[in-house]
Amino acid sequence: MDADQEGRPRSGGAHVRHRTPGGRWSAFTASPFLPAIVLTFILAAAAGVFAGSYTYNMANPTPHRIPAAAVGPTGTATATAFVDGMEKALNGSLELRRFPSEAAARSAVEEQEVFAILTFRTDRVDFAVAGAAGASVAQLLAETALPVAKAAGVPVRISDVKPLQKGDPRGLALFYVSLAAVIVGLVGAIQLNVQASELNPGERIAFTLAYSLLGAFAIASVVDWWLGALRLPFVESWLILALTMFTSGMVFTMFNTLMGRWAMLPTWGLLVLLGNPSSGGAVSWPLLPSALGHIGRWLPPGASINANHTAVYFGGAQHVFPFAVLAGWALVSIAVFWIWRGRHPGGRELNPAPPTRRGEAAPGLTE
Repeated sequence: MDADQEGRPRSGGAHVRHRTPGGRWSAFTASPFLPAIVLTFILAAAAGVFAGSYTYNMANPTPHRIPAAAVGPTGTATATAFVDGMEKALNGSLELRRFPSEAAARSAVEEQEVFAILTFRTDRVDFAVAGAAGASVAQLLAETALPVAKAAGVPVRISDVKPLQKGDPRGLALFYVSLAAVIVGLVGAIQLNVQASELNPGERIAFTLAYSLLGAFAIASVVDWWLGALRLPFVESWLILALTMFTSGMVFTMFNTLMGRWAMLPTWGLLVLLGNPSSGGAVSWPLLPSALGHIGRWLPPGASINANHTAVYFGGAQHVFPFAVLAGWALVSIAVFWIWRGRHPGGRELNPAPPTRRGEAAPGLTE
């Protein structure tokens, strides 16, 4: 072996170690570069899917089935001409349901069973939309009824029997309120996982509940008391938003237990990419693609908007279903997290051994 003047081996080309392809791949997979590269492509794909999901659902809403109440004689020439014109203009999506009186039809509006009331009189048609039931549906019906009535030669009088609040003329405030609860709920869980990773399972659930209650109170306070955009049934809306935040946080915690650092993928896909566009908040369910309209009701964002929308505008007809959906997702997430809590990153020893001085035996150890 060649040596320098001090006797150390020289570094020659024959002695340089070259990694095999397998060794280089092993080193690469153990480095931070692999997840960074994968994450780069995932984020690029997620950006396109995110934009596409909202554009697909909201850019060109098309009616599929719009339930409407019909009161009065529907067999007259006036009624037949108007209904036929509306059916043609809406591609057969108007679903008329007969009611014996206007009071019964108004009750159906309160129960959110119908989106409009058509009252057929001898000389005209009274067309009453329900803006609070779905602003986009009410706008579509009103814009369609005027040209149809003009073409059929039927006098029509349009009114809104359930208008939106003045601070929310487009009916989007509840969508953004629920969106805030969903996003902050899952981001809070992510931050607990990063900044407070030593929390044990029970403590993690408790702090998720704590920030949900405080965060929901902040959202409701700003929207109602500060901005005055909506007059909320405060306690009910606050608790709905808190349940939404808690559910979103626990959904991420569940996926984090099952999938580790890739938990954001199913959480974001379920709650944001699929859940928010199909929630019925920005575009009412009758105008969404039919499959998404049904799926949205079973996901936390749709359930949150459904519950809060009913609380604000139809307080006397609140339904159990959206609360059951939110509670179901929360309980399943808690159960999965608790059963497989040993796989969850983080945690700490509740009774760690006290530090020992040099030369002292640790407690419980004898010579």
